[in-house]
Amino acid sequence: MNQPDYIIEDSTLLLAERLATDVANLLRSAIADRGRATLVVSGGSTPVPFFESLSKQALDWSRVQVTLADERWVASGHPDSNERLVRRHLLDNLAAEASFISLHEPELTAAEAAPVVEQRLRDNALPFDVVVLGMGDDGHTASLFPGAENLNDTLDLHRTPLCAAAIPPEAKHKRMTLTLRALVDTGHLLVHITGQKKRSVLEYALIDGSVNKAPITAVFMQDKVPATVYWAA
Repeated sequence: MNQPDYIIEDSTLLLAERLATDVANLLRSAIADRGRATLVVSGGSTPVPFFESLSKQALDWSRVQVTLADERWVASGHPDSNERLVRRHLLDNLAAEASFISLHEPELTAAEAAPVVEQRLRDNALPFDVVVLGMGDDGHTASLFPGAENLNDTLDLHRTPLCAAAIPPEAKHKRMTLTLRALVDTGHLLVHITGQKKRSVLEYALIDGSVNKAPITAVFMQDKVPATVYWAA
């Protein structure tokens, strides 16, 4: 298993600013190399300071496309929507010029929408330049949850789908998630976590090595792209 490099800061705010600076530099490089860049981000409360700092970074945001690692199957205006979170906290300030690629299709179920979203990503989002993942206290990342009935399929690097409907065992919303194959098909893979508990969860997962207990483990078992962990207590 690949042991990650850690970038550590003294506070969660300093970490968010460091991550924003590093991601902005990676996006600038991608724009310089191929004229555009695609950024994949995650939902939750942890990335909000990162989003707000990144939104103020000076770069050609009109050439940046933003999409999500996963989405709760709710309307885009729902308080639990990751799209709503990104639009409020990232696609603001200078980053308001970026375009957003939604994982949601309001008239369909998540299972029905999977091929539609798949084609949308293939047509508009690939290749990914930067993927920023989070991690839950249970070791899940994106919507790759322990105990999910299709977990093995979504972690299979040899399967072709980029996304899949997901039903977390204990979550209240169905989800759309990018598969592991899609998440690691990127130039740069970053994992943003805060707090001692999550670091302990990650370190135990890397020792234990069970992707079924902690799907985040699969991110570090693959050898397509190294993952860097950004952490602050």
